Amino acid sequence: MLTRIISGIVGIIAAGIIIQTGSWLFIIAVLVLAMLAWVEYSHAFAHKGINLPTVFGAILTVYAILEAVLLPEYIVFPFMVVLMFVFFKMIFNHSSFSVQQACIMLAGIMYIVIPFYHLTALRTLGGDVVLATNSLMGDFTAGCALVWLTFIGTWASDTFAYFVGCSIGKHRLCETISPKKSIEGFVGGIVGTMICMAILGNIFGFNLIVMLVMGALIAVIGTLGDLVESCFKRYVGIKDSGNLIPGHGGVLDRFDSLLFTAPLVYYTAVFLLGF
Repeated sequence: MLTRIISGIVGIIAAGIIIQTGSWLFIIAVLVLAMLAWVEYSHAFAHKGINLPTVFGAILTVYAILEAVLLPEYIVFPFMVVLMFVFFKMIFNHSSFSVQQACIMLAGIMYIVIPFYHLTALRTLGGDVVLATNSLMGDFTAGCALVWLTFIGTWASDTFAYFVGCSIGKHRLCETISPKKSIEGFVGGIVGTMICMAILGNIFGFNLIVMLVMGALIAVIGTLGDLVESCFKRYVGIKDSGNLIPGHGGVLDRFDSLLFTAPLVYYTAVFLLGF
């Protein structure tokens, strides 16, 4: 438990520095996380006897995110490049790279690239617009505030769901995939995240109704993200995606919910907050 707490504190401090700094430090951090996530994904399926090209996949993952960041007006282009390269490999290395491997590889790259790209896009959303906060926290750019909303909202959902589930959870939410999750914890996560987002929305000066809606959606979609990774792990027969973070598992274990909430917050900010 002590190891888990210490690594959690170190992770929060590192995340705070990277989020606040933004710019290329943020992009590089996202690229590293995405690459590590792909390596974990590739190694996970190896337990099932499905061998994916780890280095090739990591290169395609980093390329797709970087290309999408540099040329957002041609957002589809990097995904078409990834598609073509994987299919070329399937055709010309068919004896060692089957249709099944190609489909699982494409699914994994999209599963990782699309969310991490949206996380970088979220950090730059609003450009240099500065929000005058209603607190002693100082001023934040819109993108910085939105990334904090994503992280804190996702953490709040997990935390409230865990404690409410441990306290009063009796009815299983999805027992065959995640036996410990309860309906009571799921509802507690929704309510707790809505309250948390309402408080943060007031600090950043965002519309209260939008923040309540965002909070509810973060809890629902974040839970979906958690269950998706649980499906993968159950299918390949592993407990954790990796052991990179002491006491917490791998990158996918820590970012499973965030992979789904980052695009959610991005489009909520675009369509409901007007960024």
